[in-house]
Amino acid sequence: MKKKLFSGIQPSGDVHLGNYLGAISNWVRLIDSYDCFFCIVDYHAITIDYKPESMQQRILNAAAANIGAGLDPDKCTIFVQSQVPEHTELAWILNSVISMGHLERMTQFKDKSMQNKGNINVGLFTYPVLQAADILLYKGEVVPVGEDQIQHIELAREIARKFNNKYGGTFPEPQEFLTEVPRIMGLDGKTKMSKSLNNYISLVESPDSIWKKLASAVTDENRKRRNDPGNPEICNIFTMHKGFSTQEQIEEIRSSCATAEIGCVDCKKMLHENMVRELTPIREKSNELIDDSDYLYGVLKRGAERCKDIAKETMGLVRENMGLSSLKDC
Repeated sequence: MKKKLFSGIQPSGDVHLGNYLGAISNWVRLIDSYDCFFCIVDYHAITIDYKPESMQQRILNAAAANIGAGLDPDKCTIFVQSQVPEHTELAWILNSVISMGHLERMTQFKDKSMQNKGNINVGLFTYPVLQAADILLYKGEVVPVGEDQIQHIELAREIARKFNNKYGGTFPEPQEFLTEVPRIMGLDGKTKMSKSLNNYISLVESPDSIWKKLASAVTDENRKRRNDPGNPEICNIFTMHKGFSTQEQIEEIRSSCATAEIGCVDCKKMLHENMVRELTPIREKSNELIDDSDYLYGVLKRGAERCKDIAKETMGLVRENMGLSSLKDC
């Protein structure tokens, strides 16, 4: 029996290169090896301000981009978080297991609070508990993440351990699976790629739009002139090359940049060419799917139906182990 793999993506409107290199492309490589659950986490998305009238289209955009990038619905389960109510039910239960101190140490809460000073809500604080519930509801054993999410998976492991010790063996302890390109910075080279910070390249942008953004992207700031030697290891453009370029090209850039044999513009042009080659079929397929909302809704409905069956079984065991099953059946 295949191990269960769980991961989620927020319906932010535009799926960007950070999502693709840090998550989706890795998911595609794993769908034949694991029993995969990929969740569009709309409950997580409501912790920051958004327009309700746009949410449905954002969900469809996320589904289209993921399928367009290679997530075959016949090989994995794709669904929307809010269609399975047990996610929030289990999150409430897990809130009673973990301490305030654990959540206060979450660095992402501090980062999100800085970005959303006008809306520092309780959901931002308890976000990691819902994330743990997302994983544990399907008894996820493997969670592919970027390095910024390791702390959350460690917390999910701690929650599973505490629950098992208190109520008996119920959940496996999930393990993180780091991607080959674990952290993609934004075009400013200083902060994580993010739609809210407007420092991103969308997965479905045109070649011209991609080049416009790449052309102005920050590189090694110590390299003031064309003949200055550079340090590719601190350059975000070089990090992106690791996701789109061949190993031979990567080694060429690494050596040529350090000796000033290649300039930043040439490096960006090579990256642009490789990006366009890989992203064009994804853009075309995604746009085709967006025009077929009935198909997308069908995929998400089938995914939710499978997940509801699993979630119901898991919650039955949780309630039984906690002594709640008789109350639930009244």
